[in-house]
Amino acid sequence: MNKEDDFMSDYDNAIFRLATAQEAEPEDFTGEDGLLYCGSCHKPKEAYFPEGKTFFGRDRHPKECDCQRKRREMLEAADREQKHREEVERLKRKGFTDPAMRGWNFKNDNGNCPQMGTAHSYVELWEQMKDENHGLILWGNVGTGKSYFAGCIANALMEREVSVRMTNFAAILNDLAASFKDRNEYIARLCSFPLLILDDFGMERGTEYGLEQVYNVIDSRYRSGKPLIVTTNLTLEELQNPEDTPHARIYSRLTDMCTPVRFTGEDFRKAAAKKKMERLKTLLNGKEICL
Repeated sequence: MNKEDDFMSDYDNAIFRLATAQEAEPEDFTGEDGLLYCGSCHKPKEAYFPEGKTFFGRDRHPKECDCQRKRREMLEAADREQKHREEVERLKRKGFTDPAMRGWNFKNDNGNCPQMGTAHSYVELWEQMKDENHGLILWGNVGTGKSYFAGCIANALMEREVSVRMTNFAAILNDLAASFKDRNEYIARLCSFPLLILDDFGMERGTEYGLEQVYNVIDSRYRSGKPLIVTTNLTLEELQNPEDTPHARIYSRLTDMCTPVRFTGEDFRKAAAKKKMERLKTLLNGKEICL
């Protein structure tokens, strides 16, 4: 862009500001240079056109003072925040199969999961995780926080406007059964998400049809080159030593894509149930509860 183009751009902008000019505020004043000044920040609210240039006989155009700039920036920031919240809401409606998953976030973490630091690191290093296709297999006993861990990653990435899908194979198999003609399209759409999270892997029905569809999803994700996070109650030994060929095909793809992360500790659900029971006894004045 040459100097003439720069000048025309500035001139056009000045014309626009002139066309959208606001009236002077009561506290504004005229400076010694003949220009209008803001009564609050004392900065000029006008500027002269370059010599020889006028607009309908006017030799000056509106200029943004500090007060006007701050108000504009506040409005723009509010508008950006509103659009951001709308986008995050859209991603969460689209990404979660269960509304309860929205509450699985770092803010609500009770600090009982020793592996949670890995979730924070995964989010912070997301661009690298994505580019290098790093997935995770979250394995361990029931109730040790695997699903919550995955949900924290999903929510944090969605807050950054990253599209994530968190679902399970029970839901996937139901969807596939309902859309017989569009199975390939459904799987392609599922694998288009930058991050796919499959919760409770291994709990789906082990029919020939079910295993074939599980393989199709895992294989398609493998070929997409995008990261996958899986939660499972299967042991690492079970994943590494499958019982038959259909499972071997699936587990081989899975362990090739994902790094195992073991979850240890007490069953959070049992601990929560025990605490709830103790609270109920207190409310009932220590009376025996028949189960």
